[in-house]
Amino acid sequence: MSKIKVMSENLANKIAAGEVVEKIASVVKELVENSIDAAAKNIIISLEEGGLKSIQIIDDGMGMDKEDAFLAFQRHATSKLVREDDLFFIDTLGFRGEAIPSIASVSRVVLKTCSKDVGTLIEIKGGKVIREEVSDARKGTEIIVTDLFYNTPARLKYLKTEASELAGCVSLVERIALSHVAISFTLFHNDRILVKTTGSGQLHKCIHEIYGLGVSSKMLEVRRSNDDFDLYGFICKPEILKSNRNHFITIVNDRVIKNYDINRAINDAYYTYKPDTKFPIVVLQISTDPTLIDVNIHPTKQDIKLDKINDLYDLIYSTIKEVLYKSLLIPDAIKKSEYNEVKEEYVEHFVKEEEKKEEVYQNSSQVALDLSYNEQQDIPIIVNEELKKLVLYPVGVALGTYIIAQNEEGVYLIDQHAAQERVNYEKYLSALKKQKTTTISLLFPITIELSSSEFLVVKENLSILTNMGFVIEEFGVNTFVVKEHPTWLKTGYEEELIHKIIDIMIHNNGAFDRVKFNEHIAITLACKMSIKANMRISIEAVEELLQELVNCDNPYNCPHGRPTIIKFSIYDLERMFKRVMN
Repeated sequence: MSKIKVMSENLANKIAAGEVVEKIASVVKELVENSIDAAAKNIIISLEEGGLKSIQIIDDGMGMDKEDAFLAFQRHATSKLVREDDLFFIDTLGFRGEAIPSIASVSRVVLKTCSKDVGTLIEIKGGKVIREEVSDARKGTEIIVTDLFYNTPARLKYLKTEASELAGCVSLVERIALSHVAISFTLFHNDRILVKTTGSGQLHKCIHEIYGLGVSSKMLEVRRSNDDFDLYGFICKPEILKSNRNHFITIVNDRVIKNYDINRAINDAYYTYKPDTKFPIVVLQISTDPTLIDVNIHPTKQDIKLDKINDLYDLIYSTIKEVLYKSLLIPDAIKKSEYNEVKEEYVEHFVKEEEKKEEVYQNSSQVALDLSYNEQQDIPIIVNEELKKLVLYPVGVALGTYIIAQNEEGVYLIDQHAAQERVNYEKYLSALKKQKTTTISLLFPITIELSSSEFLVVKENLSILTNMGFVIEEFGVNTFVVKEHPTWLKTGYEEELIHKIIDIMIHNNGAFDRVKFNEHIAITLACKMSIKANMRISIEAVEELLQELVNCDNPYNCPHGRPTIIKFSIYDLERMFKRVMN
């Protein structure tokens, strides 16, 4: 007797549901994408108890007739692919024909749809039709999903709390709304609106509707193309930073995707504009020929393969880097916030339960003054393209750390350590990039003793040190001797800095990207060689530091991403002291 059996269609659908439907947000994603493919202009998502009780999607798309409504619940039935060649030219979000039958196999589904004069209602439980009848003739589709995973207890127990499931749905709808700005989206939870976009067709307006004025007012437009990719979107100024990459929103041919190389390009472009543990808000739309991408590698279709990914990396990296470089990044000390109260009430509570979710926007109507740096603060930016023409007159140092300067525009606070870090960083980086380096001989050579493993790493990469201007030779067992060093090493700190450079080399364990290696050295040496907080410096030293700072290529923040300078405009000061009341 044969041991191999052909599984039933319902069992196959349940197995498929394990891949397509992982959580409430998975159901919402599949159903909303169907509405988008149906050319809907208005989509309403209603959730009860985070979607654990019910999920309802209403759209004004093209709808279906009775025959198509029944076919939609059959596995691999789709209107989006006809021939095999269509796989290479996919321009719809869905195409597998698995989502609806998979969802219906593990839940109760009520579908109401109409394409012409007569509507159709179908109710399915556990993959079996239990009701069919004529419904009203409203054009479009309404689908309600309840009792999710009622017949698959193993899947049901892995659903998270109402809070976590809702947080996932909110994040999903926000991303989809940003990828289809010409469609109006409304997300209700227990009859309260959490997300609402107007479908204006404008990406910046959609960003404003989702994130609020505090974010949208600090976004910078990016736009560039090469032979294969068109890039458009908005990136935030470095004052708006989050603790994770959840706000890297990448859209390829109208599909929200996750891609390691694209995320790396974004993060690398912000290098030295932010701390390593913080990440910006970025919304990028990428358009390309469908033949250059493969979305058919995972049932969720969120992970795709991209041809010419190196060209796309370079396009994203260079575009973001240029936009940041050209934008003035001096934060104003006066902090103003404006956020959606309903979203605050819900999301602030829910996100606490889900690890690595977006930070909650704090609603604040008061004017606050903060002289210390907080990487999560939402600080408005002053635009002034004449920064390098600024003349700053020092008037003192507060707390042994913050230089106080003024000019005809207002008062400035400068972090003396961060400022000199930026100055030193650019000096060291410039020296490291030079093809020819001036060296100086040591009267007493410096001996470097290492462990066996460290010695081998340095020996294998000795050419890197010689190209930097060091004359270094083997000297006995696991030992090197340095006879000459480049002149840019600070006098009196030669041995300490040489040890730092070798430590960086050993830490990289021979896996060198020369550009990043140079940057790492420049950052390390700049930090070590800069004045610290609570170190008193003369007024002459202050004047020299301010002049060097405004002449830097990027004077706005230290190489670790912290701001160097904060401005109090005359108007800001007069408002704080009630000299002006508006």
